[in-house]
Amino acid sequence: MKHLLSMTDLTSDEIIEILDMAEDLKEKRVRGKVTDLLKNKSLAMIFEKSSTRTRVSFEVAMSDLGGHSIYLNSRDIQIGRGETVSDTAQVLSRYVAGITARVNSHKTVEDLAAHSQVPVINALSDLEHPCQILADFLTIREYKNSLKGLKFAWIGDGNNVCNSLILGCALVGMEIAVACPEGYEPNADIVAKGRELGGNINVTNDPQEAARDADVLYTDVWVSMGDEEERDKRLSDLADYQINSELVGLSKHNVIVMHCLPAHRGEEISAEVMEGPHSVVFDQAENRLHAQKALILKLMA
Repeated sequence: MKHLLSMTDLTSDEIIEILDMAEDLKEKRVRGKVTDLLKNKSLAMIFEKSSTRTRVSFEVAMSDLGGHSIYLNSRDIQIGRGETVSDTAQVLSRYVAGITARVNSHKTVEDLAAHSQVPVINALSDLEHPCQILADFLTIREYKNSLKGLKFAWIGDGNNVCNSLILGCALVGMEIAVACPEGYEPNADIVAKGRELGGNINVTNDPQEAARDADVLYTDVWVSMGDEEERDKRLSDLADYQINSELVGLSKHNVIVMHCLPAHRGEEISAEVMEGPHSVVFDQAENRLHAQKALILKLMA
């Protein structure tokens, strides 16, 4: 594996390998055990979108591993003045040991990877968010001890996180039910690819159907970055797709509730559930750090 642009760049064995490594790194961090496996190595981080968890977790990950991160806002580098992505990739890959990119278009990470001599990590694009899914799977495994055979329910907009979860669930043997209003379904090619990988994937317009007997309930914001002009329409269309106590009640008694954050309480998730005993959202956020440490070690060490 040279790059991570999509969940399909990983095999099921590689996912488990990364999760095992992440668990070990997490335990070492708790014990204060220091490692310098990435000493004298740098990670270039291109950001076209604002970020809290992605930026901080990657910067801390590189610091914890003895390396260095370089934050590159798209307005601060020559891409913002018209330099091609291919030229940028060729130059950066002569300086650094890896490139991570949080971008508007998935084509940007594909172009970076096509012209880079070092690993490229998709830290979010309009099509996928594989780094988030590695953290999610680490969290699920911590609470459920396994991934295979669980029922995963996505409620809301079939966005980039949903796309990567569909592929990831197919790879690790989790059933996934995706409940979206008409017009908000996940990418059809992604769904087809997930089924080709052997995934048990149910796309429905009924959130109650998706939530019934679920081991995991998951949602994301209804108005993502770039969708602000559609805010009123989205809030209206998605109003019946909130994770609340009713959906939790339809799920298994020990269901865990997940959200990749930032959250809007009272919209995609009720405050009662967000702050309730089933919520694991902050463990999930913490695990971005540990999963990404394992990922960059696998790619860059």
